Amino acid sequence: MKKNNKSFLINFLKLVETLGNKLPHPFILFTIFSIIILFLSFILSKFGVSISYFDIKTQTENVININNLLTYENLRDLISGIPTIFINFPSLKIVVLMMMAIGVVDNIGFFNVLMRKYLLKTPKNVITTVFIFMAVNANIMSDAGTIFAITMGGILFSALGRNPKIGIIAGFAACSGGFTANFFVAGTDALLAGITEQAAHSVGYNITVNPLCNYYFMAAATLLLTFVITFVTEKIIVKVEGDYEGLSTSQLNEYKLTEDEERGLKYSFYSFIIFVIIMGILTIPQNAFFRNSDGGFLPKSPLLSSIVMIIFFLFLFVGVGYGIGTKKIKSSRDIPKYLQKGLSQAIPLMVTLLPASIFIHLLNKSNSLKILAFACSNVIKELNVSPLILLLIVTLMTSFLNLFLTSGSTKWLVLSQIVVPTFALLNISPAYAQLAFRIGDSATNIVSSVQNLIPVVLGLLADYEAEGKLKLKEGEKLGFGTVFSLTIPYSVAILITLVIAMIIWYLLDLPIGPGVYLHF
Repeated sequence: MKKNNKSFLINFLKLVETLGNKLPHPFILFTIFSIIILFLSFILSKFGVSISYFDIKTQTENVININNLLTYENLRDLISGIPTIFINFPSLKIVVLMMMAIGVVDNIGFFNVLMRKYLLKTPKNVITTVFIFMAVNANIMSDAGTIFAITMGGILFSALGRNPKIGIIAGFAACSGGFTANFFVAGTDALLAGITEQAAHSVGYNITVNPLCNYYFMAAATLLLTFVITFVTEKIIVKVEGDYEGLSTSQLNEYKLTEDEERGLKYSFYSFIIFVIIMGILTIPQNAFFRNSDGGFLPKSPLLSSIVMIIFFLFLFVGVGYGIGTKKIKSSRDIPKYLQKGLSQAIPLMVTLLPASIFIHLLNKSNSLKILAFACSNVIKELNVSPLILLLIVTLMTSFLNLFLTSGSTKWLVLSQIVVPTFALLNISPAYAQLAFRIGDSATNIVSSVQNLIPVVLGLLADYEAEGKLKLKEGEKLGFGTVFSLTIPYSVAILITLVIAMIIWYLLDLPIGPGVYLHF
């Protein structure tokens, strides 16, 4: 029976992949989506589609109308604004810088040598577990962390002689799908807590919601998701996708480090220490460069806003140190050459991100998603159910909305106006409402068609295919179906795991953060 169940699952995922890959190239697909949004906004505006809501900031009743994008004014603004829309697209800016920096350490051979020295003899499941744990916690860097995780997944699995597609998808699932879990407190925690607190104040509850309000649950979820995502990777994805044989004992001898490579690793370590010392000087003192005006780091600080450039310089320091040690970098002129090699790997991504940025821009400008979010939140308000059922409804509703709108802060600004007051009036901690939202917002990130990092995943897969490191099956094409067929098992597993954990926390009345229980 188990065998039949596994066969059914594998066949189902293959069907999803086949149907999904019937879709056009992402460049064409996002172009089609953009055209559909233009005409849809025209039709909905003619029907007068709108929604009213109560603004907790101004204490006024406001109305959101569909914005007709098929007007001379809007079309002119679109045509003239495309360069700005494209250049300001968040993923583009992060991808260019990250690919340049990671390209240095990758193309110069650092990652390959590091994997050979420390990881080749480690059991596969242990390597996967360590990598997944790192990828889950990498979401502290937001989109930059996801790009780091998927890039490292491809590099790690490829260096180990495994299928790089598995590493890329696993990194994507762990970081983006496991966005609720982390051992560290990030700016996102402070942002959501501020929105939650403000929503609670709208119904007269003068309470403080701090960034640590979900921390106990988040820390426990980090360990839970590390185990679950590792299991899905090794027991499901490997069987569906197929793995490579890896390196045999005789092959390992061929990969013994040379004297130059050993020296390169030493120099990279020295460079890393120098980088840590510099960062310590810039962050530890009370009035340090990266601290905010209050002498801290949360909710906002130069440290959090500079995280992309900090990662950039970290890789640059390590890569240059390794290059000097191996004599691959003999003068300052060699450094920009390796940066150029890294940037060249971003070209396929940049092509796809052009129509993707336009599509996301049109979605937001049409107001269609805002109206959908408010309509769904009104349904939640009308339901008179127990707190646990309401928690589950919030989670599932958010999971559904996440398929169309991946910006967590935008969704929470809308949903919190209904969900948090409803919970507060039931004497349920607003932090629980926030937790239910975060679970739903996290689990379906990796199966959302408007997830702006999916083109990045496809671009990396295309790079490995072009380099001959990724072997596609006969008739197989890289497309949205490739990603969705492999991320669906992760999404389901993450959602089930976090929901079960939330139910256990609820039934046992465990604190989800310091001093935060179900009732307040």
